[in-house]
Amino acid sequence: MSIRRLPNSLINRIAAGEVVERPASALKELVENAIDAGSAQINIRLEQGGLDLIEVDDNGCGMTRDDMALALERHATSKLPDEAIEMVATLGFRGEALPSIASVAKLTIESRVAGEDGWTRIVNHGEVEADEPAAIPHGTKVRVEQLFAKVPARRKFLRTPRSEYAACVDVVRRLAMARPDIGFTLTHENRKAIAVQGGESGPDRVAALTNKELRANSVAVDLVREEVRLSGVAGLPTYNRGVADHQFLFVNGRPVKDRLLVGAVRGAYAEMLARDRHPIVALFIDMPPELVDVNVHPAKTEVRFREPAMIRGMIVSGLRRALDEGGFRAVQRPAESALANWQTEPQAPDPQTNIFTAQGPIAGRATVQSQAYPSAVQDNSSAFGALNPDELAPLMGRAEEAAEPVPEAVNHPLGIARGQVAKTYIVAEAEDGLVIVDQHAAHERLVLERMRKAVEGGTVASQALLMAEVVELDENACDRLEARTAELSEFGLELERFGPSAMLVRATPAMLGSGDVKGLITDLADELGAYDEALSLKERIDHVASTMACHGSVRAGRVLNVAEMNALLREMEITPHSGQCNHGRPTWVKLAHGDIEKLFGRK
Repeated sequence: MSIRRLPNSLINRIAAGEVVERPASALKELVENAIDAGSAQINIRLEQGGLDLIEVDDNGCGMTRDDMALALERHATSKLPDEAIEMVATLGFRGEALPSIASVAKLTIESRVAGEDGWTRIVNHGEVEADEPAAIPHGTKVRVEQLFAKVPARRKFLRTPRSEYAACVDVVRRLAMARPDIGFTLTHENRKAIAVQGGESGPDRVAALTNKELRANSVAVDLVREEVRLSGVAGLPTYNRGVADHQFLFVNGRPVKDRLLVGAVRGAYAEMLARDRHPIVALFIDMPPELVDVNVHPAKTEVRFREPAMIRGMIVSGLRRALDEGGFRAVQRPAESALANWQTEPQAPDPQTNIFTAQGPIAGRATVQSQAYPSAVQDNSSAFGALNPDELAPLMGRAEEAAEPVPEAVNHPLGIARGQVAKTYIVAEAEDGLVIVDQHAAHERLVLERMRKAVEGGTVASQALLMAEVVELDENACDRLEARTAELSEFGLELERFGPSAMLVRATPAMLGSGDVKGLITDLADELGAYDEALSLKERIDHVASTMACHGSVRAGRVLNVAEMNALLREMEITPHSGQCNHGRPTWVKLAHGDIEKLFGRK
């Protein structure tokens, strides 16, 4: 077969295969054009998820009759005044979108430049049907109808209207997030799905398009390095999702889905999230256009950085610095599902009954109550004559006798310890509510942060064991540990080979105390086998330190006195990331006064 030139109609359909994959792709191109036109308000209307209708109406600069005709030709654009494509500052620049869409759908363009007459042009699957004046307001309106109606091979590969609609919402959400100065509305089947006003701040726009709770459960990110600036919001590690669909990344105002950026976000949250959980972030990178190549993907959703290592480092350090400044913060309140599990005590059949004089089955309980709280019933202290203070304390709900004045909760964000529940949870009273702390999870994080700091300073103290302990392992595990003994000693752990299938432990990190030595060595051997042996332990410091911290923390089931509980709370308040454990779960939750009042029907 000889080589031949393809006709323009076929060229446009081939180009449409690259640019217009689905309704969301066409919508993205049209909204980007509206943004590049300097619009202050963009209104979008969809029918059947964009399969039947996509309409984008803006109040931008508009087009003249001649410009409109030229815009429907391939590779015609107003966004490249010269050949310096590396300096492009607009979202679109190739000039392929409109002719590609017009070749696979019915395209109607209405536009008017301020001070001139309006004009409309209709192209039905590549054929011009109308070209005439139109009485329209200033701006541009583009309608795309029956996408791929005459290309059944493409139409049958599209998903259901519901799936296509979800993809369209995601496109609009990302573009609206990138430009908080522009107002956006999205209407589907006469139902408004998105409505945001122009002139909002970045954090407000992000919260409006994701979840309003994000404002209270996020930290601000702001880092400048050379000519590059990183800004945005990052959700607390305890405010996460099961899928990574709430990670929004932008480069010079362009929404991108870049593996480098996604990997950097994951790395920044390492050891703060469980493996199956994902953070909520919206990050904006602003840099000179010559430092990034946006012309590497047909849909312009990927970019290539001139210095990718620097960008990755900025994201990791910027996020970690912001999360460090967040300190002990965690999700501010328990989930609604958790609050719903609280049980309301049923009311007595006769509210007039005096429980202290009742007869019958409840009389015994009334006696106990009158003994436990005599001042509320009668002025008689003789009921406690046979009880000493130690026996009385459990009845009164007191942990121990106060040896000094109780501190004021107002001075401490996590409050003052009032007791311990199930030998696992510390109950504290704060100025604005009730705080419940998981003692094991909290102390695990504190030990990890201490160890990180000590390793960075090269001052991890070790504690020699009175009698060296032999830990039996399989030979491969012993080989892995033996190869890293010099590095493990920097963590305060001193090991020696003791035969083919055993290790001798002579010292452990002092900050871990007297824990389960065998469990620690076994878990470390597993960690070493789980990642690349070519990496040093310092490059995997979080994995090793996290494993050690887990073995050195206060276990659930240990009774703490009030002084120990308050000491734990005070250290949490000054320790970064103490709001979540090493596995990403929250270490504390708070029941605000309003939540407590709701539980008792007072609000």
